Amino acid sequence: MSTQSVKAVSELLNEEKWTRATLNSYGINNFQELDAVIADVVDDGSEEEVREICEEHLKHTKNSIIALYIAGILALRRQLVDDTNLVMIINIFTDNRKWNIVEYLCKRILEFGENKFALRTLADCYDNKNEDENKIEIWERLIKVDYEEADIVRQLAEFREEEKDIEGAIDYYKKAIHRYINKKMFTNIKDIWDKLVEYCPEETDFFFNVDKKIEKMISPERASQLLENLYGYYREAEDWDKSIDILKRILDYDPKNVWARKEITECYRQKFKDHSQLAEYIRISNLTQSWRNVHDAIADFEKHISFDSGNFVCHRSWGIGRIRAIDGDDITIDFTRKRGHSMSLKMAVNALSSLQRDHIWVLKVTKSKDELRSMVKEDPSWALRTIIRSFDNAANMKQIKAELVPSILTPSEWSSWSTNARKRLKEDTSFGNLPDKIDVFVVREQPISVEEKAFNRFKAVKSFFGKVAALRDFLGSAKPESEYFSEMFSYFVNILKAYASVNEQVVGSFLLVEHIVEDYPYLNPGLGITFKDLIEEIDDIMALFGKIEDSELAKRFLAELKALDEWPEYYVKIFPTSLSKYIIDELYAAGHDDLVQSLFSDIIEKYRENREAFIWLAKHYENDPRVAEYGIEYEKILINMIHLVDITFREITNRRDVSSNRKLNRQAQNFLFKEKRLENYLMKADEDSIHRLYTLVSDVKDLDPSISIELKHKIIERFPNFKFFGEPAPAASVGRVKIKGLIVTASSYQRKQDELRHIIDVEIPENSREIGTASALGDLRENAEYKAAKEKQELLNLNVSRLKDDLDKAQIFDKNQVDTEQVSFGTRVELLNNNTGKVETYAFFGPWESDPNKNVISYQSPFGMKLWGLKEGEHIDFSINENHYDYTVKSIAKGDF
Repeated sequence: MSTQSVKAVSELLNEEKWTRATLNSYGINNFQELDAVIADVVDDGSEEEVREICEEHLKHTKNSIIALYIAGILALRRQLVDDTNLVMIINIFTDNRKWNIVEYLCKRILEFGENKFALRTLADCYDNKNEDENKIEIWERLIKVDYEEADIVRQLAEFREEEKDIEGAIDYYKKAIHRYINKKMFTNIKDIWDKLVEYCPEETDFFFNVDKKIEKMISPERASQLLENLYGYYREAEDWDKSIDILKRILDYDPKNVWARKEITECYRQKFKDHSQLAEYIRISNLTQSWRNVHDAIADFEKHISFDSGNFVCHRSWGIGRIRAIDGDDITIDFTRKRGHSMSLKMAVNALSSLQRDHIWVLKVTKSKDELRSMVKEDPSWALRTIIRSFDNAANMKQIKAELVPSILTPSEWSSWSTNARKRLKEDTSFGNLPDKIDVFVVREQPISVEEKAFNRFKAVKSFFGKVAALRDFLGSAKPESEYFSEMFSYFVNILKAYASVNEQVVGSFLLVEHIVEDYPYLNPGLGITFKDLIEEIDDIMALFGKIEDSELAKRFLAELKALDEWPEYYVKIFPTSLSKYIIDELYAAGHDDLVQSLFSDIIEKYRENREAFIWLAKHYENDPRVAEYGIEYEKILINMIHLVDITFREITNRRDVSSNRKLNRQAQNFLFKEKRLENYLMKADEDSIHRLYTLVSDVKDLDPSISIELKHKIIERFPNFKFFGEPAPAASVGRVKIKGLIVTASSYQRKQDELRHIIDVEIPENSREIGTASALGDLRENAEYKAAKEKQELLNLNVSRLKDDLDKAQIFDKNQVDTEQVSFGTRVELLNNNTGKVETYAFFGPWESDPNKNVISYQSPFGMKLWGLKEGEHIDFSINENHYDYTVKSIAKGDF
């Protein structure tokens, strides 16, 4: 049923059609009246109906101002990217130079968020109205949302320059040069480069970053050409170090550049003009000879020139030394433990490394330990700069630690010092990292901006989700209008543009881009992809979700799924991978208790396949009354948890997924024993339940014996006459032979002896070597290799203790003493299963020989104890772990030993 506002819009459209109002009759007040109509439409909730009326009207009256305006504003209210209708109106009034209306319409669009078209048109409007101040303000807004706009950025720089705001001009010129590089407009790049050399030549880090980008995106020749201009400034300033650095970059791009080779030779002559061997070293290195590879010649020269009286050197055996004198080809060096050592220059160049006076190794021999320790602790930034520069201005935390511990700082001092140091490396703008190695730090000559630092981390990190985290960190400290943001954002947009099949990177890119566009709508790339489109192309949603390593994106993934009709089924599939309480809560809230019940029951039943999910479920929902309503017995959870402890122990022993199994084993043991869930249950359970649970615990071979002993004492306190399965049976029940202790076969006894011997003779010595090697790596508290080796040592010692104890208790059974008159040790028994009518065959031995998969049963197991001592023809029925058994003994024979 049409509302009053719908009728009002229809009347306006009809009136416009019949009156044919001219553009000249339109004023701002007409659009303000339309805004009031739109407000009424919004209030009575008829937006969609009105929009459809306007769209239908435009099919036959395409230039209807009323229809275009109302439909356009309603589209903006729905945050749609399509602004076609409003663009048409603005173009109409622009063509007719109705600038006041154009200004009003552009501002109306901008009320809903930044819009490139509206900003650009508004700037043109102000230009035509000669309102330069307003135009500049709009330009500044436009370049923040239009990353491709370069000319306006340059004009802003020139405007600041005219206003004598040189710092502001520099910022805009820097922004402009990056954008011209992306457009590969070299003439513009060179003009701006020259401007920046004039205003901020000392920012060599910036220039080197730009020339590298030009080398990759345009050509090495162009990069070299620009560097020549920068070199001119430093050559004139007689800054020989910077001049040499620039010339080296030029020669990297063009090794055959005769001019650059000549210039670098001259720079060396000026820098080392007081060096006693300058001319000789230039000759020896063939620096001026075009036939010699220029980079080899430079390296050779710099190696030689570093040898002069008073300079420090390092020998791998003799340590740090200082050159006392050079006489022709002879050099005399004072090493700490070898003073007055003489050697030829050629040998010195090959055997020694030259060190600067502020190298950390030099400081260690020229300053006392206490003095250096005090300097390091009082000024961590100085220590970091010193060490990083000592390694060609590139060092990671492992190298830094190696220089400080234990020669300067103790391991305990390092722990607190390194925390502070890591914070400084991240926050101090004088530190950066290598573009391709996020964990290798450098010292910047010019402070690095927070934006550039975050961008460098983005470039250095290799993994997709590492880049997601880096972009999120960037937005935490910078704005999207940054030049660096455009490149990062484009990385994820390009994945969406080029994907052939949907994987976790495509889904992650979609969710990230969508999230950013929610906050900054003007960044919408307009790809036309929906989450539903992606989901329909995914074969295994559960597997894909498990690969989404970013928690924020995982949450958005689940939230997006909620919009699909089949979301409950998706949630059930994903839960074992996500283990999110949010999923269960959402299913409950939507009334899907049946799905939750089925999910819980399936996980508990298939706990071997869903180990993590089973443990998580047991911990989070053990006291939930709804679980009890599902008919899931708590004892069943405890039984499965004990089995899981046993399974993970065995897989650890067999070296299968050791790390994962250790984690699961620890969680399961904590659930049962450390948090006393099993003990608390046993203190309330009946004797049958206690028999079942305690027997399962005692059968876990690798479990700490103190756990079962403590449980046993608790049970005895409650039931003093309690009979435990597995306790040594009377001699008469083990055939005709009276044997005490653990009964085993000779072959299994030998296997245990071999296992013990292998641990003692092979594994323990290997482990000792591993501990020794790991100890040499430094601070043991942060040494993962050392911790792993020590954990292995504990496990080996535990296994040795257990094996020795078992072998001491073991009694070898004489296979000639098998009693085939009754079910006993060493017999093979045929049983008629009265439930199925089938005959089943079992061999009865001890726990060392037990293999249920092959029907070899331990006499200490609940099943073995029930059948023990039965004779041929006897019948028995019993229950174990909720399973009912009904057997008749058909025959008893000697088993295979």
